[in-house]
Formats: sequence, structure tokens, C-alpha cells
Amino acid sequence: MSWGKRGVLVLALLVASAVAAAASASASASAATPACTPPNTQVWLGLGLGGGTAGSTYYPLEFSNVGHHACTLSGYPGVSATHGGSQVGPAATRNQQSHGTVTLAPGATAHVILRIVDWGALCSREVVADGLKVFPPGQTRSEFVPFSFGACAHRGVLIVGPVRAGVGIPGYTTS
Repeated sequence: MSWGKRGVLVLALLVASAVAAAASASASASAATPACTPPNTQVWLGLGLGGGTAGSTYYPLEFSNVGHHACTLSGYPGVSATHGGSQVGPAATRNQQSHGTVTLAPGATAHVILRIVDWGALCSREVVADGLKVFPPGQTRSEFVPFSFGACAHRGVLIVGPVRAGVGIPGYTTS
């Protein structure tokens, strides 16, 4: 049986219509999914060797949904170095990459890439930070993540990227 040009056109329109409907349903599902909240968001640092370049080391900062329902994260987290409960230097700057919304199923994880610039390139005296104060994207309550690294008292050493789907891999910094 030959479909002919008209049959192929009809088939192509049906496939395009199905793809558009699926995309619309996915967009509607994302719009209906609530933002992640502090009780259902666990923050942790994907430690490993980190990925290094001249003057910087990169680490994945992870955000896991520990709740029972899907939730979303969008944008950048707030991140600061801390020592003894006090902030050290300014908060992390954003790397200005484009971002979207990440939907996390229960138990799923998203990540951002955290860049730590070598303190020796920015200041003459090291302040040893004992952790990170992290505000997950869109949230106003912070979590403390224990992590020791060199920082500066008056210069920023932290640069953070936008939230991305999946677990970050230490040393792998491609967005």
C-alpha cells in the first residue's frame, strides 16, 4: 500500500501534533509542581579531588529532594564562606550562565558548580573557612555545609553557577 505525498504529510502532522501535546503537558506539569522548600531540600558538597584550573578549584554543590513529592529549583543558590558561624568575605558571585527550572522527583538530586578561587591570588593573608552557608535557589533559610578551604577576609573567592539537573561529578565542570 502506497501512502503517497498526502499520506506522508498527514503522518508528519500527526507526529508533530503528538510532540507538541507532550511538550505542552510537560510544561503544564512543571508549572503545577511546587518549588522545593527547606524541609524537603538537603544540601551537600560532592567532595572528591575537585576539578582544577590555574588559580581555581571546582566542586559540585548538591541539592537533593528528601521529600515525598516532586519539587522545583530554579536559578542560583546564595553561598558564603563561614568561619566560626560568621561570614568570611563577600557572598559568592554568579557566573551569569543561562538557567531554567529543574524538577526533582523524590530522592532526585540537582547540582551547581561552585568555583573557589585560590586565596593567594586575591589577598595576602588566608582566612581558613570552616564551611559554607548555602541558601538553596528560591529559599530564604540557609543550611551549613562543613568544608575547610582558604578564603580572604575582604575579597570574594566563591563563584557559583545555576542549578542543573543530576548529581554533579567532582572534577567534571561542563554545564
